Amino acid sequence: MAPIEFIGRYLSGFFDYGIADEVHELKGETAQGNALGTIAAACERTVILTGTLLGGYADELFNILYRLDARMMREEGFDHGEGGVRQFAEAYGVLEKVTTIEPSEHACSKAKVSTTVKRRPGASPLLFGKYLMNLAAFVSLEDISDALPAYHEEVLSVDMDPVLERAYSELEESITDALREHHGNSSVMSTAMNALLLYPDRPFGMGTLYGYRTNEETGERERFIIAEPADLDPAFHYAKERRLVDEIKSELAQGRKVQVFAVYTQKRDVTRRLQELLSQEGIRAEILSADVPPEQREAWYERHLRNGMQVCICHPKLVQTGLDLLDFPTILFYETGYSTYVLRQASRRSWRIGQKQPVRVGFLTYANTAQESCLRLMGKKLLVSLALEGKLQGDGLQSMDDDDDLLTAMARELVTRQGVGERAAEVWKSLQIERGEASEVSNGAVQPHPEDGSTREAEFDATRPLIEPSSAAVQLSLF
Repeated sequence: MAPIEFIGRYLSGFFDYGIADEVHELKGETAQGNALGTIAAACERTVILTGTLLGGYADELFNILYRLDARMMREEGFDHGEGGVRQFAEAYGVLEKVTTIEPSEHACSKAKVSTTVKRRPGASPLLFGKYLMNLAAFVSLEDISDALPAYHEEVLSVDMDPVLERAYSELEESITDALREHHGNSSVMSTAMNALLLYPDRPFGMGTLYGYRTNEETGERERFIIAEPADLDPAFHYAKERRLVDEIKSELAQGRKVQVFAVYTQKRDVTRRLQELLSQEGIRAEILSADVPPEQREAWYERHLRNGMQVCICHPKLVQTGLDLLDFPTILFYETGYSTYVLRQASRRSWRIGQKQPVRVGFLTYANTAQESCLRLMGKKLLVSLALEGKLQGDGLQSMDDDDDLLTAMARELVTRQGVGERAAEVWKSLQIERGEASEVSNGAVQPHPEDGSTREAEFDATRPLIEPSSAAVQLSLF
C-alpha cells in the first residue's frame, strides 16, 4: 500500500502537523497534488511552504486552496474540478472573450459566429484579501537582507552582428506574414515565436519551419511552410556569445565562479556550443544535464568543483529547487524561457543563507528582438505574482489588465508593433527602483561598450557593498 494511502485511510487525526514544501509544484491534478489534500485532511494543522506562490494566473491557487480547506471552497460555491476552476477564474482572474464573425459566401445564409474564452495573466486584489491575508505569512530573504550580502540583477543588452541582424530580420518578416495569414493558428504561433527566441543564439541548422492547418474541404491536417531561416556560419562567434565570454572572464578574474542558464538543451542544443566556446578560451566549463538524477546533483557539483570547474551550464529547471549554489556568486541567464516559477527560483540559487560574496544576476538578450520582448513581458508578469504575495506595487496591479500570455503578447507586438514600448533593461531597472535597491546600485548611467558599441549598465563592482552597513535594511530585489 502506498504510504499516503495508508495515512489517509488509517491515521486520520494521528499527526498534529503536516508540512509540505515547494507547494507550487502541487497545483495541478497530479498524484502528488492529491497527496497534499490527503495530508491536510489527516492532520490537525497543515503548513505549506513555497517561494513562488503564483505564476501569474489566479486559478493556479484553486487546487491548493481546495486541498487545504475544501469545506470553505464549497461554501463559497466552488465545485471541485474543471467547473470550479472556471468559476474561480471568472470570480478572481482575468478572462478574455473573443467573438469572431465570419461572413458567409451565400447571401441567404447567416454569418458564422464563434466565441472563445481565454485566461490572461492577472488576479483580483480580492483574492489576496479574501483568501491569503488571514491564511498566509509572507516571509522572504529580503526580511533578513541586512544579514546577507548585496544582490544585484541587470539586463545585458547586446546589438546583433550585421549578418545576423539581416538574417533575423528576414526570418521575422516571414513569420510576421505567416501570423497574419494564419491568424489564430496555435501551431504557427508556437513554432514561430520559439524560432525567433532560439535563432539569434543558434543561427544555423534550424531547418524549414512548418505549421499545420485543417483543410476545410477534406478535413485532413495539412502541413505548410512558415519560414526558411538562413544558415549562417557556425564557426563564427556572434555578439552575444562574445559578451558572455567577456562577462565570464571578468568574473573569473575577480575569483567569482559563474553559473550559466540556457533553456534550449534538446534537439537544438545551445549548451554544448557554449561549452566549446568557453573551452577555446581556456575556461573549464561543465554541463549539468537531466541525466543526472536530482538526488545526485549536489554531489555532481561538489565533484566537478574539486576537479577545477569554473563555469557550470545547465537548464534552470534542473537547479530551481533544493540546491544552494553558494560557490557561484554570479548567475548569467543566456536564455530565460517562459516560466516565472523557474525564473524566480533559479535566479536565487546563490543568494542564500551562508553566502559571503555579493551576488550578481545578469540576463543576456539581443536588443530589439523577441528575446527582449520576452524578458520585458516576464518582468511585467512577475509583478502580478508579487501582488498576490502582499507586495502591492502599483505597476503590478496595473499590469493585470495589460498583458496576455507571453506567446500571444509577443506575437501581437510583432505584428502590430504596439507593445509595451519599453526596453527590457528599463522595465527591470524600474522594478529594482521600486524595491529601494537602485539608489545604492548605480546612478543608472548607460555607457557605450568599449568593443562592440552596444549599450550596457554601469560596471558592477563586486567588492563594493550596494547598501552601506549603517543604513536601514531595505528590500533588495524583485522577489
